[in-house]
Amino acid sequence: MTLRLLALLALPLLLPAAVTDNPDVAAAIRLFDAWMSQQMIDKQLPGVAVGIIYDQQLVWSKGYGFANLAAKTPVTAATRFRMASHSKLFTATAIMQLREQGKLRLDDPITKYLPWFSIKPAQPGDPTITIEELLTHASGLPREAGPHWSDLKFPDANEVKQYLATATAPYSPETRWKYSNLALTLAGMIVESVSGERYADYIQNKIFSPLGMSSSSFDKPDPLLATGYSRKQADGTRKPFPFVDAKAMGAATGLTSNIEDMARFVSSQFGTGKTILNAGSLREMHRVRRLENDWLSGNAIGFSVSRRNNKTYIGHGGGYPGYLTQTLLQLDPKIGVIVLTNSHESTPSTINARAMDTIGEAVAKATAQPAKKISWDPTWSRFAGQYESDFALVQVVELNQQLILIDPSADTIPTDRLLVPLGNGLFRLDVPSGGSAVGETVRFLEVNGKPTCMYTGDSYSVRK
Repeated sequence: MTLRLLALLALPLLLPAAVTDNPDVAAAIRLFDAWMSQQMIDKQLPGVAVGIIYDQQLVWSKGYGFANLAAKTPVTAATRFRMASHSKLFTATAIMQLREQGKLRLDDPITKYLPWFSIKPAQPGDPTITIEELLTHASGLPREAGPHWSDLKFPDANEVKQYLATATAPYSPETRWKYSNLALTLAGMIVESVSGERYADYIQNKIFSPLGMSSSSFDKPDPLLATGYSRKQADGTRKPFPFVDAKAMGAATGLTSNIEDMARFVSSQFGTGKTILNAGSLREMHRVRRLENDWLSGNAIGFSVSRRNNKTYIGHGGGYPGYLTQTLLQLDPKIGVIVLTNSHESTPSTINARAMDTIGEAVAKATAQPAKKISWDPTWSRFAGQYESDFALVQVVELNQQLILIDPSADTIPTDRLLVPLGNGLFRLDVPSGGSAVGETVRFLEVNGKPTCMYTGDSYSVRK
């Protein structure tokens, strides 16, 4: 069987037709599929699964290549992969559920639930690490709890405790973003301590089952699991990896799942369908808490956060022996992209970005709800003019049937401070670049049909 045929084996799953039949979406699918098919050939990748989510629907999914090279088993949306650090999203979700129940606080010291925890601090007098610092990679803890990524012998709970007894924290808490599988391992132990359940049982009962994730598990051998392969050797072959149990570190890296199940988890983040957290908890989980030094990436609660092309994405990647994965979400258009692979040169982050930029963007445009627009009223021209207070001078300018606010004494002339009509003579100050008054309601006080005062929220300026 040729590599070209390998790349074209699996048939796509198309749901729903209303989205994928959109001409721009269909064209984007063809564009991405042509690129991805050639990537499989050029890089001789074993297998890749890609899924596109819009809100509560898996709108497109396709498998490329093989889940098992020897058996020639094709990859599909149902093929299961080791998800690695995607596990952290489920651990963070579990912590937030327990917080909603009043069983813990994010600012609780971890020693409240793990009284045995001890590590030599980076600096004398360092404060106790909190649960939130574990979830946001601000704990300063070591990345790992031993050489398990080299010998593939992950530690059990006792071995984690033994490691901590002789380890030193690289950084003090809150010093900088410092990725740590050990930190999320401890968060998983807190889930067990507070809930009274084994970590895997808690996730099954409180997350998998409510969301209908019937193909997901933690550290259980699975007959439908794609074989994980090493990087390509000098002779062109790849070594298959055995199933590796993450043991006590399962909360950081032990998840097995597939496109179909992960799509259900992604959909739960949009808050419009089946969910396992309240809206406030979801907003907290998605809000950036910790930035890397380049300010382009960092962490929310569990979720990684990144900026690309002036857009913000949340999600997570993962790397496990034989598997690389990447999930990204755009919250406002409710778009998610999942990429699962079973090899070590597959660059799932690149595949994800190409899928997001083509199919994801096309789906976002096709499903965008047109903003309610109030037609321009020529009589609004009367609001144009200068308004002053003891603190500032502003000017309302009519610009192509749009009212904008400027500071005529400033060095620049920004045109993005828009007065968006709300009806009934009210406007909303919309400033895409931000500002202290963004979102405030703007209204004009008139005497005999002439504006005398402009209120922005509760503050006012007098017409000159």
